Amino acid sequence: MSDVPSTDEDAPMSPLTGPACIQAYLKTLPDTPGVYRMMDAKGNVLYVGKAKSLKKRVASYVKTGGHLDRIARMIADTAEMLFVTTASETEALLLESNLIKRLRPRYNVSFRDDKSFPNILLREDHAFPQILKHRGAKSVKGIYFGPFASAGAVNRTLSALQRSFLLRSCSDSVFESRTRPCLLFQIKRCSAPCTARISAEDYRKLVDEAEAFLTGKSRTVQAQLVEEMNGASEALDFERAARLRDRLRAMSHVQSHQGINPATFTDGDLFAAYAQGGHICVQVFFFRSGQNWGNKPYFPRAERDLSTAEVLESFIGQFYDGRTAPALILASEMMPQKGLLAEALSLQAGRKVEILVPQRGEKRDILDMALQNAREQLARRLAENSAQRELLDGVAETFGLEGPPRRIEVYDNSHIQGANAVGAMIVAGPDGFEKGEYRKFNIKSADLAPGDDYGMMREVLTRRFSRLVREAEDARAKWPDLALIDGGPGQLAVAQSVLEDLGVEDVLLAGVAKGPERDAGREHFYVKNREPFRLDPKSPVLYYLQRLRDEAHRFAIGSHRKKRAKALGANPLDEIAGVGASRKRALLQHFGSARAVAGASLSDLEEVAGVSAALARRIYDFFHPGAAGS
Repeated sequence: MSDVPSTDEDAPMSPLTGPACIQAYLKTLPDTPGVYRMMDAKGNVLYVGKAKSLKKRVASYVKTGGHLDRIARMIADTAEMLFVTTASETEALLLESNLIKRLRPRYNVSFRDDKSFPNILLREDHAFPQILKHRGAKSVKGIYFGPFASAGAVNRTLSALQRSFLLRSCSDSVFESRTRPCLLFQIKRCSAPCTARISAEDYRKLVDEAEAFLTGKSRTVQAQLVEEMNGASEALDFERAARLRDRLRAMSHVQSHQGINPATFTDGDLFAAYAQGGHICVQVFFFRSGQNWGNKPYFPRAERDLSTAEVLESFIGQFYDGRTAPALILASEMMPQKGLLAEALSLQAGRKVEILVPQRGEKRDILDMALQNAREQLARRLAENSAQRELLDGVAETFGLEGPPRRIEVYDNSHIQGANAVGAMIVAGPDGFEKGEYRKFNIKSADLAPGDDYGMMREVLTRRFSRLVREAEDARAKWPDLALIDGGPGQLAVAQSVLEDLGVEDVLLAGVAKGPERDAGREHFYVKNREPFRLDPKSPVLYYLQRLRDEAHRFAIGSHRKKRAKALGANPLDEIAGVGASRKRALLQHFGSARAVAGASLSDLEEVAGVSAALARRIYDFFHPGAAGS
């Protein structure tokens, strides 16, 4: 936005709701562009909208009758409104997209997209440029290629590019410390500039070829290599000809994995939306430098009465919140405010952005291909959801729930003889595993005996459900319908006592204990006031519950290993006051290791450059507390 939006003095919140509440704001609203938020009595944002005239748009909600059911429900629930005026409708559209993505209101189209897309970075801040995968802010000097749809697509392309152009992928510190070529040189994926196996001039030529290839001049690069290969062959330099042949094959591999490469445009993003049964899939394809860098499906949440075009328009606006749009956007639907959206994206990008809905030609053919992908992806999603619903119905029947659980939480602990103990919670529901809801708990209780699994589980559940109790008035608090505990009757008794102490009564607890000799398929299930039971070894519900338990175990083990690795990498010198990075480096260079520093005498410590007598005494006393003051 070019101007900072000003916030109006909104009317004070009144006990009124619905049209009467909205009417109270009309007297103070200006006839200018802006963004409005509608909230319920608990302060939850129901809807975010933009308007060319705030006064006229809000007035439309006051009219009785003629509203769609969705709008009527939204109006009835409104108890408060907030407004932000903007300099233009274009700026209002940008702000609206930003707020929808951040607040995820119930009545707006919204989708989850927490990750930035990866790129390939060819660094320019080193004499021998490095090629690597990059995600996040483009703060490093270099040439960025992408975005790619996934990290897997980047990794495959990087692997092929290494074989094609032999550019280094190691960090600068590794590059500077090498004394002989690494394995990548041996398997012909690097030219080993670190050990001068290639001159700076020849390496620069490889960099220029890689840049040309990635910027769409692949045919030119390949033609040059073919010519060089033929020349080497004619000169009977068969070894060099073979190396060039291998590089050409690697380039062909990159292109074959990029699918359709358009001839009528170079840079652009494509959005194809397909709706069925109240669900919608949006396939996004990325084209850069005339090459297809992959695609990714999205399933935005939207009310059923919204048209596919309306959903797509809102989706694209949110998609580019925090991203820069390319010069061309291809869409499968003629959106109601296509021109305004293009203007807003142009303002954000600082250059012209064009949105097209092609009806014929190559662009239409590529769109049809993307639509087919969206159709098939949605069909798979609906089939998976149907199977998931059947499993959840089975879970409800198994544990005596009133209906299929909307949220299942599974808890597990991981440690080695009590060290680096971590508790883990995973979440599953109608859409499968909800990895954004996973949580890990670093065990903090100092009085726990090493390996006290019961005490660890008590701490984890106390922390988790205490927070839910505190947030009980918040409609967004996410209560589980079923909580699975990895363990038998002892673990279940601990969990039950925690919930009873907190006054939690509407969450069903169940323990899952491994069968005899830890055999999968012979698990015993424990529920309060029921005899332990087992399920048919071939039951799909049993397989599903095993998957939940195994996922919790995987997440717990992974969290524990990360914590353990971090602890192993810790250096005791970091805990000594006055020992910063430079003195730590000097000590390690002088003695070789932290263990050697710990065993050093006071006089030896005083000989280290930069270490005063007082600091040497402090270091010595840290490692020899019993000798302090001697």
